[in-house]
Amino acid sequence: MHAMVLQKIGAPLEWTVRPDPLPGPGQIRLKVSACGVCRTDLHVVDGELPHPHVPIIPGHEIVGRVDLIGPGVSGFEVGERVGVPWLGHTCQACGPCLSGHENLCDHPEFTGYSRDGGYATMTVADARFAFPLGDKGEDAALAPLLCAGLIGWRAFKIAGRSAGRIERIGLFGFGAAAHILAQVAARQGHEVFAFTRPGDRSSQDFARALGAVWAGGSDEAPPEKLDAAIIFAPVGALVPPALRAVRKGGAVVCAGIHMSDIPSFPYSILWEERQLVSVANLTRRDGVEFLRLAPQLGIETTTKIYPLAEANAALADLRAGTFDGAAVLVP
Repeated sequence: MHAMVLQKIGAPLEWTVRPDPLPGPGQIRLKVSACGVCRTDLHVVDGELPHPHVPIIPGHEIVGRVDLIGPGVSGFEVGERVGVPWLGHTCQACGPCLSGHENLCDHPEFTGYSRDGGYATMTVADARFAFPLGDKGEDAALAPLLCAGLIGWRAFKIAGRSAGRIERIGLFGFGAAAHILAQVAARQGHEVFAFTRPGDRSSQDFARALGAVWAGGSDEAPPEKLDAAIIFAPVGALVPPALRAVRKGGAVVCAGIHMSDIPSFPYSILWEERQLVSVANLTRRDGVEFLRLAPQLGIETTTKIYPLAEANAALADLRAGTFDGAAVLVP
């Protein structure tokens, strides 16, 4: 198989030929047809996540078709289209797993970080953590749903649990996740307020086209108090303005796996029972819920397609913010 491999933290990915992987017990092998490029991949490549496992094949928004099934696997057929997300394996024995919080597993494995991912022509996945995708929709269009969509959905649910009612939701950082969640929230009757890099008129126009009732820079205050805000950008300095933007009893959800340091802020903007919470990974239940909901709501992803061999260019463009929506690699 061919793969783009991270051999050294901070170095470009290398085009590599490897033997085709074989699935072990409980695993399936996929021929990869598309793999989304996520900001978490940048965190992996740049060494911003702890305990990096290198060499590693990044990528955790994988769409592919089963071509080999390992021992003990049931429920999948050769040729079936499936998706593989960030959470690639859990121990099913620790306290979080046993209490229904597998996203907080003490001994997890993450696709494209601690186990090889989808920047390749083939990959192997734990069958329990692969989602059937059916036949509707294009492969490249579905790929961003497997992380950008899933983490956005989990963050949205947590915002609702924390803030109670949500009529107005703010999205800080209008990238792949926000461009999906904006559609979900708008089509469920919520008012979406989009916060972009200051002066980024293109992203603001994009947000309004997807249903946002207001779009402005992250240095601007919204015209109304928000019930909740979700921060997708890995920028800790956005926490204070997000807290200032939410009402009493509102919530700010930090949805990234990595964020720069949060600056000190006055207690007054947290007081009045505002909540500041984080999201960690996802559960399989989140995946089942969202992948069923997305087609019902008619969610459409905006994608920029790159050949697999141009993964470094895709990562560079993501870092620079040169496109709207999501980047997707296609072998």
